[in-house]
Amino acid sequence: MLHLIFTKFIMFFTVIDPIGTIPVFIAITAKSNNAKKLIIAKKATLTAAGVLLFFTIAGEIILNVINIPMSDFQVAGGIVLFLFALTMIFGESKPEEEISHIDNQEDKAIFPLAIPSLASPGAILAVMLLTEKNKYSFQEQFLTVLVMLSVVATAGLLMVFSTKIFKYIGNSGAAIISRVMGLILSAVAVHNILEGLSEYLT
Repeated sequence: MLHLIFTKFIMFFTVIDPIGTIPVFIAITAKSNNAKKLIIAKKATLTAAGVLLFFTIAGEIILNVINIPMSDFQVAGGIVLFLFALTMIFGESKPEEEISHIDNQEDKAIFPLAIPSLASPGAILAVMLLTEKNKYSFQEQFLTVLVMLSVVATAGLLMVFSTKIFKYIGNSGAAIISRVMGLILSAVAVHNILEGLSEYLT
């Protein structure tokens, strides 16, 4: 059980990348006071959790309505995850890419902080794959949701203490961690592709 929880936690920590969100949060809240920063962190965390919970509940239903088997989605999702991982490794790191999306819009807690920094395409795919109703029991799905929410909550806490943390890791540290996460994510993506193909061929 502990191994399963740890595996799920690592996967969600990789696709959500709470550490990579710290520079994004700092850039967004550069001119905000501490009270405003706390409000933005809470709003981003709750929004991301809501988006991921929505896809946990409705994602598989949507696939069934449009008649797409989960094995097909797993292969497609694995490919998307792999491409996403490659951009994390070889392209702009997560902080650099998402900071570049910051403009003068008012509600930056939603974009780019909640989406796509926390509720990233990788996180949405992961939560749908790990809560497949025909594959996992209700207890396993519930455990997955708890792990996912714990990672989102961790991201929220890191944002609250972002200034202190950033003093130690800086942009370079966050970029390095993001690339390491991309490497782990690429392995997870390949596993999903092979598992989906295996299910499709049997």
